[in-house]
Amino acid sequence: MKQLAMAALVGLAVCSSKVEAQAQAADDEAGVRALMAQLEALKAGYAQEVRRLRELDMQVQAMQARINGKTATATPAAPAALPAAPPAESEGYASSASEARAAKESARRSVDDVKQQQSALFNRRLTLENSLTYARYDRKQLTLNGFLALDAIFLGNIAIENVESDSLTYNFAARWGVNPKLTLNLDVPYIARKTIYQKGGAGGSAAAVAQEETHGAGIGDVTASANYRLFQEGPRRPETVMTVGITAPTGREPYGLDWKVIERDDDDFIRFAVPAEQPTGNGLWQASVGLSAVKTADPAILFGNIGYIRSFKRSFADIDSNPDTVNPGQVELGDSYYFGAGVAFAFNERTSLSISFSDKLSARASTRYKGGEWVKVIGSDANAGTLNLGVTYALTSRTTLVSMLGIGLTPDAPDFSLAFKVPSTF
Repeated sequence: MKQLAMAALVGLAVCSSKVEAQAQAADDEAGVRALMAQLEALKAGYAQEVRRLRELDMQVQAMQARINGKTATATPAAPAALPAAPPAESEGYASSASEARAAKESARRSVDDVKQQQSALFNRRLTLENSLTYARYDRKQLTLNGFLALDAIFLGNIAIENVESDSLTYNFAARWGVNPKLTLNLDVPYIARKTIYQKGGAGGSAAAVAQEETHGAGIGDVTASANYRLFQEGPRRPETVMTVGITAPTGREPYGLDWKVIERDDDDFIRFAVPAEQPTGNGLWQASVGLSAVKTADPAILFGNIGYIRSFKRSFADIDSNPDTVNPGQVELGDSYYFGAGVAFAFNERTSLSISFSDKLSARASTRYKGGEWVKVIGSDANAGTLNLGVTYALTSRTTLVSMLGIGLTPDAPDFSLAFKVPSTF
């Protein structure tokens, strides 16, 4: 009996210890959750206190400047005994409460400049932007006309074709803030292009090389668009903007152009045709829709975008690339998808640096001669990936200078591009 009683007591003790251990584990988990909640609350409170401290510091500077100015005025006989108020613009001091508020707003100037490049600033009534972009293309293609002997020796003609293109685009853009959620945009480009065509051959005419240079300048395709802010930026949510636009074929289309035929030594192998004048547009109506998001994570700004471009078919009097024939028909460019993402760093209230990647995927174009069937154009699809490096600098309180270097990562992208933008707000 004593042994049974002892065993029962031991069992009760073991069960009691297990229950206590489980209760202690539950208490520990609840304590960890409570501590994590307190930590998150303290982090949020700390961020608010930091912003509040900055505001109070600006107000104190404004009051000190105002007091120093009044004291200096009251004792003009001994100006050397009193410290002069520091210049507001050179050293960051404010001389009035209004300038203190302006200093507070300027703390986010670089952030606004970055947002302006990604979407629209809905707190600006009118923004006028002038931009200048230079792009360089260099394409080389090797053409073989013959066959391989013994899988190693090529018998036939070899032609090397080279196309070098330089384009300079001036774009005037106007952005009108209708309300805090909607802006209307108009972009009018002027394009100047120079293209050099070269073609050389081998196999009886290896030394013969033909070259021709053509130019073109004029208004490009005009775009009208609208930005609508879906979500305002929050603690965990980025500012999200939807953009819809339409592009009109106001530029010179690349179809039905006059051609120049280049020949050398009466050799048909190096005979090729080039357009007499370069086009400035694609000749088709296009509609686009896109989404862009911007999230501030001081001192960094994260941004990204994605969109879709739809081209509508159109008829032309001549769509044949042969200069000796005229064939009317229809052209439909392939749909395009674009996306990009990047990060910008605000060094101070005037300067920010950005790095981003952008890509545009275009499907094959289709053509149809009058009375014929639709045919896909081989080689008309494209994948244009670009690495972008930018610097934004605030020239004045209303004007900003944006410089951007684009480096082509795929053969369909420009080798490099250099852009300068000067947006001014009113």
